[in-house]
Amino acid sequence: MAIRTTALLGAWAIAVLAAVVGIRTATFTAPDTTFSEVKLAPEVPIDAAQAAERLSQAVRFKTVSHQDPAEDDRSQWDAQRAWLVQAYPKFHAEATREIVGDGALIYTWKGSDPSLEPIILMAHQDVVPVADETLSRWTAPPFSGAIRDGAVWGRGSIDDKGSLVALMEAAEALAGQGFKPRRTILIVSGNNEEVVRKIGGAKAIADALQARGVKAAFALDEGLFVVNDFPVLNAPVAVVGIAEKGYATLRVTAHAEGGHSATPPEETAAVTLARAVVRINDHGFPLRFQGPSAETLHALAGRLPFVAKMAVVNDWLFGPVLVRQIAATPAGAAGLHTTTAPTMLQGSPKENALPSLAVGRINYRILPGDTSADVMRRAKAAVGRLPVELSWDGAPTEPSPVSSTRSDGYRAIAALAHQMSGAPVAPALMLGSTDSRFMAPVARDVYRFQPIRLSLKEVEMFHGVNEHLKIDDLHAMAEVYARLMATTAG
Repeated sequence: MAIRTTALLGAWAIAVLAAVVGIRTATFTAPDTTFSEVKLAPEVPIDAAQAAERLSQAVRFKTVSHQDPAEDDRSQWDAQRAWLVQAYPKFHAEATREIVGDGALIYTWKGSDPSLEPIILMAHQDVVPVADETLSRWTAPPFSGAIRDGAVWGRGSIDDKGSLVALMEAAEALAGQGFKPRRTILIVSGNNEEVVRKIGGAKAIADALQARGVKAAFALDEGLFVVNDFPVLNAPVAVVGIAEKGYATLRVTAHAEGGHSATPPEETAAVTLARAVVRINDHGFPLRFQGPSAETLHALAGRLPFVAKMAVVNDWLFGPVLVRQIAATPAGAAGLHTTTAPTMLQGSPKENALPSLAVGRINYRILPGDTSADVMRRAKAAVGRLPVELSWDGAPTEPSPVSSTRSDGYRAIAALAHQMSGAPVAPALMLGSTDSRFMAPVARDVYRFQPIRLSLKEVEMFHGVNEHLKIDDLHAMAEVYARLMATTAG
């Protein structure tokens, strides 16, 4: 009798659970991912051919940021900044220009109503180097700015001179129309985004704005884009970054006496280091279906196949299943936890000499909700009593705050992203770093989105071979920036 009662209760519980899941799935109201109710400013005419020619000119400036700043040719930045003044005279007649730090730019297009919070629009001036061994694989020389096959080719065409030129084209077109902003527009451009430095560049911009008491309604920088073949849907989705991961590198050090490799001790510094690195790697952060990555699927749930929709709508029950599915790829897993990546190991400089010092470096990309202190605590717990020292290799960068998806700024960006692409819009997490990480003290919300369309395969050209920007995308980007200024600041 007891067994029968238990079975009946189990069947009843399963039926209730199934009913709850079914009702929640059937009654789910999908959020508006088209933002069709947002009132946008009308289109602003942009000359696509002229924009392409100007981007071609911008690409020719070799503003290459090297890890060693002594290798940088500063004259290229000087020439590019002078060129901006010459290329965009109408905007420069309306806005004030400042050079801060070691070459960063702040443009202030003053609004008529000082009670309104300004907006910040961002794009950086510098690019990454081109490896000599890849030169033969480029369709056009990387600093030629060649215009062919409906695109502008060259290093920086997408990352990030395309954005810089598009912002300038937008501002020039608005100024030419006699546009007078009610809300102040700040267009800022760092000069060292492509290297991990916490001085100059966007940091100098943020420091200058903070000293003036600036608190912008929002900031918009490069980052995510319209993914033409978004996973799960295999259809276009405009993904807007609402947060980005933090960055930290842990230094693991093991000491020993050293000596000749012919008479090694029971454990060398290299072995101790190896044990520590393996323990830390094996004691990584757990995967979690929460935060911006979960918000992405929640926004798109109404468009997902039924089974996937059911799992997302009822993530309280199917969370572990979702985690397994998403984490099947490294990129998917990276959005669900703080990643642990051992990257460098150093020991003896000679194969027959025992190291007196062995050093490893482990790079972390810290998920919003975690901190560098959490990383250090977890690493210390992992190594336990192993005789190693743990320290930071440079000061960590904490993850950014998570920006609102209900603000007027986000809604305007999302509505414009939908109009230019026809795709639904979803918030997302940036796995890499942008200059926008410095803007948290001076902007209520920070977003990361370039109004361009790319397939996942095309993303490989970022920092890679044959970087190019389609002229149609450059045109669309300039139109979006112009309408964003007119909508949010007009």
